[in-house]
Amino acid sequence: MYRIVTILVIICFADNVNGQDNYATQRERMVHTQLLGRDIYDIKTLDAMREVKRHEFVPTSIKYMAYTDGPLNIGHNQTISQPYIVAYMTQELKLKPNDRVLEIGTGSGYQAAVLAKIVDSVYTIEIVEPLGISADKRLKRLGYKNVYTRIGDGYHGWPDKAPFDAIIVTAGVKEIPPVLLDQLAEGGRMIIPVGKTLFHRNLMLVTKKNGKIKAKKRIPVAFVPFTRKNE
Repeated sequence: MYRIVTILVIICFADNVNGQDNYATQRERMVHTQLLGRDIYDIKTLDAMREVKRHEFVPTSIKYMAYTDGPLNIGHNQTISQPYIVAYMTQELKLKPNDRVLEIGTGSGYQAAVLAKIVDSVYTIEIVEPLGISADKRLKRLGYKNVYTRIGDGYHGWPDKAPFDAIIVTAGVKEIPPVLLDQLAEGGRMIIPVGKTLFHRNLMLVTKKNGKIKAKKRIPVAFVPFTRKNE
């Protein structure tokens, strides 16, 4: 018992040198225990999760929880997704360096930042104006020059920047919006949570080949609902 307590004290001390959390250590621990310890294997995704400073994307009062294994409240009835879900959705898109990606649901900007480490450009839409404004400022402050933000109804996508090689939707829908399917490029992939209720959704992987759409069920998830302007 004494030996275990001593080890824990040493670990805590190592993460708080000079009174400041060693977030790099926490990120590496997150990658090893939450991602590699499950089924995240894509090198580009793992590298992005190591690099992006998740603690910059959560409220100051809960920064100490930034690398825990779960979603966190970011205000306005919205959350930043669990690290594993962020990584899983990113991996499923099989992204390439020259890809143009559309994200529906900017939130704090964390998922967009992860994508931006892998692809050429990310176009992200947030309907909650205060979140969209703060995410834009945060992404600019952190140097993400290849992320473009917009405040609006994500149901309509971003037609003047379409088609997109990949689309990621970070809010739950009852049915896949046809407009987003139209904006998916030939050979493109979309990852989107679909289901009738909050706790009964499945991540669906949608592909477009020769103009035909195919959707495969991946894993069960819980996501906040997709919000429309008229709601």
